[in-house]
Amino acid sequence: MPGFREHITGSTIVGVGYGAAAWYVGEIPPLTCLLGTGLCSVAGMLPDLDSGPGIPMRESVAFAAAVIPVMLLPRLEQFGLPTEALIIACGAIYLLIRFGVTYLLKNFSVHRGMFHSVPSAAIAGLTAFLAFAAEDPLHRYFVASAVVLGFLTHLILDEIWSVKLGMFGPKVKKSFGTAVKFLGNEAWANIVTYLLVIVLGALAANDAAITEKLAVVRQQVEQAARQYPSYPVTTPVYRR
Repeated sequence: MPGFREHITGSTIVGVGYGAAAWYVGEIPPLTCLLGTGLCSVAGMLPDLDSGPGIPMRESVAFAAAVIPVMLLPRLEQFGLPTEALIIACGAIYLLIRFGVTYLLKNFSVHRGMFHSVPSAAIAGLTAFLAFAAEDPLHRYFVASAVVLGFLTHLILDEIWSVKLGMFGPKVKKSFGTAVKFLGNEAWANIVTYLLVIVLGALAANDAAITEKLAVVRQQVEQAARQYPSYPVTTPVYRR
């Protein structure tokens, strides 16, 4: 089984390639490409959140607790909250993720359970999509896809390490097929996972529709401003 170093290295390499390709195409600005690269790299640790106390859990939860409140800040500002309320809200989100999520993972997660699955990759991507409130819909899709890509990189590496080459050909370990899967052994875990996919998918679809409409309105306003430029209004001077 690949360790922390192999997983973070693999997802980082994939993230760099993904960000560089997006920048080369020219549709995604450099800062957004850099953000996608970093999220793809960190997402390579997410499936190991079910492995118990250790580096993957500690680093992943700490990173999520620090980054998610920052990503949610533009959404919180839309409610017109004062600065003090924004600071308190971000601090509460940090504490909830840092300690609440850690408690749930330690007490209810099972190693190689539904955390190591394709639906969990979708949950991670949908969460990133909802948290990242960018004006351009393409940027949101890019960031969410980066998280999914990093997550899937971890699962694929686990499957690759499950096949070992021997003198008489490849040998398949018992862990083969337990990473890239759609269903686990626990019925309640499967139900909860797919319920999260459905709920987050519905929220993301609704949010994406709103973002697309706002983008269309913004483009129309910009086109109208270019067609009908406003001229500075000068105060008339009256002569006696």
